[in-house]
Amino acid sequence: MATDDITTLVSTGWLADHLKDPDVRVLDGTWFMPATGRDARAEFETRHIPNARFFDIDDISDHRSDLPHMVPPVEKFMSRVRALGVGDGHKIVVYDAHGLFSAARVWWLFRLMGHDQIAVLDGGLPKWLDEGRPTEDTPPVIRDRHMTVRRRPEMVRDVTQVAQASKLGDHTILDARSAERFRGDAPEPREGLRAGHIPGARSTPYTDLLNADGTMKLPEDLRAVFDAAGADLDKPVITTCGSGVTAAVINLALARIGKTDHALYDGSWTEWGAFPTVNVATGDA
Repeated sequence: MATDDITTLVSTGWLADHLKDPDVRVLDGTWFMPATGRDARAEFETRHIPNARFFDIDDISDHRSDLPHMVPPVEKFMSRVRALGVGDGHKIVVYDAHGLFSAARVWWLFRLMGHDQIAVLDGGLPKWLDEGRPTEDTPPVIRDRHMTVRRRPEMVRDVTQVAQASKLGDHTILDARSAERFRGDAPEPREGLRAGHIPGARSTPYTDLLNADGTMKLPEDLRAVFDAAGADLDKPVITTCGSGVTAAVINLALARIGKTDHALYDGSWTEWGAFPTVNVATGDA
């Protein structure tokens, strides 16, 4: 079982013990791939961890961009989070209906905005349900709470910065998509994208970082996954995936092993695969 740490990962037991603490806020950060046809908000309204609030990844994003769920402007993040009753002094626990998937994106976004007291629920809603813990279908009572935002630009990268890192080789680029998509053997779920990966990137499927029950592997096992991927962790790391969601699982794993110099490529393959002036590699290299 993972060591409980309110800045990275906490167990279902920890949350059960602290669920009624006045300074704890629980967020449901579930997001489904569009092709699944599932409605995360509707499922939340049917069943969620007591007093949880729904964090809509698609809504709390930059709607000025054509790319999905890009980092929102600071002002929008502040207003949406305030409306959820989450703010300064709160310890936040975020979970999702997969186990450990989109919750990591919410964790990363809060940290990008300067809020460190946030952890992912290890194993998420499936583990909570498997243990027979309570759920409800009633909305929480929400009171506005101000949150101070101090954006950390070093935690996010754009296509120009990633292209430079790819060319110079001064960063380790880790790709959270499946090995088949990384190699270019499987089609991309979004139309119009080339198949393959960023030149110089290493394949690190986010599922390799998890146990069979959806919990995150222990730090020593995470290091073994990175070693097997050929990841040079002496360099700063840039994570990427399909649209900037599962890349954050790698960022969470890096934080669990104590690495601090890592950023997320927000546009990820949705941008890179459609960008006409950047190169695409295929195969295992």
